[in-house]
Amino acid sequence: MAKVSKNSRVGQRAANAGSGRDFVKVVKSIKDPKTGKYTYKEMMIHKDKVKEFFADKK
Repeated sequence: MAKVSKNSRVGQRAANAGSGRDFVKVVKSIKDPKTGKYTYKEMMIHKDKVKEFFADKK
């Protein structure tokens, strides 16, 4: 098995730009103010929008 250089892997990232590797699964717990119970919101979102997802209060 041949060793792959780091530079060739960098070039492969551009080829995989449209693939599903840019998406991540996030889980957010939301507490109901009336009952105190937690519900969980799961979504598959783009990795660049993770901070926006957790900043949203809903």
